[in-house]
Amino acid sequence: MVAAALGTPRKKTIAAGPTGEDEPAAAKPKRAPRKAKVKALPSELDRLQAIIVASLEDDKAEDVVAMDLAGKAMFCDRMVIASGLADRQISAMAQHLAEKLHEAGIRRVPIEGANGSDWVLIDAGDIVIHLFKPEARAMYGLERMWGKDLDEAG
Repeated sequence: MVAAALGTPRKKTIAAGPTGEDEPAAAKPKRAPRKAKVKALPSELDRLQAIIVASLEDDKAEDVVAMDLAGKAMFCDRMVIASGLADRQISAMAQHLAEKLHEAGIRRVPIEGANGSDWVLIDAGDIVIHLFKPEARAMYGLERMWGKDLDEAG
């Protein structure tokens, strides 16, 4: 009778013993190649950014700023920052934006902080959207952090 599984795949491999060099290559399990993350093309990013900015402007967002972060950040290629005056307005902007992005073909649009927060983050893949109350926006200063000053420092 075989002992119970030892746990991790590495432990199971060690317990199975060494594989001989004379083993045929076909007997060794092959790993499926990893799928590379598909980056959106610039024209697709422009289209999505236009949808995002239009949605925010329709919802009366203030100080809408779009920044190109290609080559500066690993987590996104574009960032859109906007302000709203009240929790309810910011939540509505986030919800409307998620609906419009879903209609545009983005299936999963995670939203963080939409339940009455000073800062709501929407992850649209290669574009990240930050919705702030004006005080929180000034405090975090994302425009200063990721704006033109970053180019001058590098």
